[in-house]
Amino acid sequence: MDPVDRALLAALEPGLPVCPEPFAEIARKTGIPEDDILDRLHRLKEEGVIRRFRARIDQRKVGVIANALVAWRVPDDRPEDWGERLAASPGVTHCYERRPVPGRWEYTHYTVHHGCSREEVTAEVELLAGETGLTEYVIIFSTEELKRVPAVRIRENGWEMQ
Repeated sequence: MDPVDRALLAALEPGLPVCPEPFAEIARKTGIPEDDILDRLHRLKEEGVIRRFRARIDQRKVGVIANALVAWRVPDDRPEDWGERLAASPGVTHCYERRPVPGRWEYTHYTVHHGCSREEVTAEVELLAGETGLTEYVIIFSTEELKRVPAVRIRENGWEMQ
């Protein structure tokens, strides 16, 4: 990596600007030509310096304020089938299977749901329960959003892992 690569990554650290042409805006701010920015990003990805380049939506800014983890108690027969059925629901963003704690917590499957209100999420979960025939579940809503930060940050004297 050269100083221009470091300057580019530092400019991208807070995220892409929300505008019609984010790379043109980065070019304007850094003085690095837009075509050069894209070429450098492709090269850094190919070299493994950048593992992935993806968008993260600030869900609260688009109205998604209700987030819930749903714990499901499913029949003991063929748990993988239940996981596939739950995961196939359009409203499920994540689906997990975990071991229960016998006598304390008998839930084995977990789904994550997001919506614009608790009522919307609850209705979605009730619909999924009706479709699957599962009647034992607990909806656990988030009470706060924790700050998300990148795993690696660039500092003047090198890389810092978090």
